[in-house]
Amino acid sequence: METEHKNIINLKVGFYSSIILTSLTIITFGFAMIAIPPSGPNCPGNCMDYPFKEILSYYPRDYYWMYFTVFQLFAYQVFIISNHFIASKERRIFSTISVAFASISATVLLIAYFTQFAVVPISVMEGESEGIALLTQYNGHGIFIVLEELGYILMSIAFLFLAPVFNQKNRLEKSIRLILILPFILTVLSFIYYSLKFGLNRHYRFEVATITANWLVTIIAGILIGVFFKRLLKKNSLQ
Repeated sequence: METEHKNIINLKVGFYSSIILTSLTIITFGFAMIAIPPSGPNCPGNCMDYPFKEILSYYPRDYYWMYFTVFQLFAYQVFIISNHFIASKERRIFSTISVAFASISATVLLIAYFTQFAVVPISVMEGESEGIALLTQYNGHGIFIVLEELGYILMSIAFLFLAPVFNQKNRLEKSIRLILILPFILTVLSFIYYSLKFGLNRHYRFEVATITANWLVTIIAGILIGVFFKRLLKKNSLQ
């Protein structure tokens, strides 16, 4: 009875983390879409150049999505761990690797986002702008963009290793496997494409590509895996 109770708790955590992660990703995506970069290749006009002195002109509009991303990453970590606990014994090696990469990814991205909204604006407000050009999100060659690239590469690897956990041949698990593999493939292909075309001067082109791939997959996989957990809960309640 105790084992069964623990199993239900695991399934409920998995189900609710799937729903929360999907919802937060949709909200974050929405806010990120309205934060049109005022610098770089996608700048629509009146672009800001180095040393990015007009940062405060875009505060707080361009920072809202980062607050939501912090909570999204918390949900993402819980989501990945909850999937680890439903993995079969022989497949747990894959889920363990997924948890490891997800943890590194979340750590890198949390540092990037928290530093961005907690350090950059207030530093500029206080006139402490030395070195800010290297930190700000508007610098396509800066630390923030590189940390995002690294973080989402790691996230795509975490999804890749999560895929083998869903090893059954039914339609739902086949779909989940395919969706979880996609961000890694798209991330690798986009990195090769932008690196060959622009070299080191990728700016934020690859960053946008890998974020989009990972977030879209997070939304779709969150829904599908939520359905998966719901079915397991229903099956468990009937036993």
